[in-house]
Amino acid sequence: MKTVLIVDDYQPFRDSARGLLESGDFDVVGEAEDGHGAVRLAEELRPEVVLLDVHMPDLDGFEVARRLARLEQPPVVVLTSSRDDYAALVPGSAAHAFVRKDALSAEALEAAVRDLS
Repeated sequence: MKTVLIVDDYQPFRDSARGLLESGDFDVVGEAEDGHGAVRLAEELRPEVVLLDVHMPDLDGFEVARRLARLEQPPVVVLTSSRDDYAALVPGSAAHAFVRKDALSAEALEAAVRDLS
């Protein structure tokens, strides 16, 4: 079972994502509602995967991904958004993959992470 940290400023999305991921092979170890919280919790909890919203009130997902990549044990960062156009920006960033919010499932996240190995 992979550990995951969910980062999104919208509580209903975090609740939905938790349910979807816990129905699969993921253990949700925490949730953050902004970028600074994401970095702090990732340092504390050391999740294997961070599901990270691109749009947040303080830092965008790409900046958070850069900061997470500098951690001693960097997690695999999967960005999420309701917009497709961010997927094209992932290859030049510190993020590893992209999953649209409306396509999120345990299977979709598992596939995004598996494609990295």
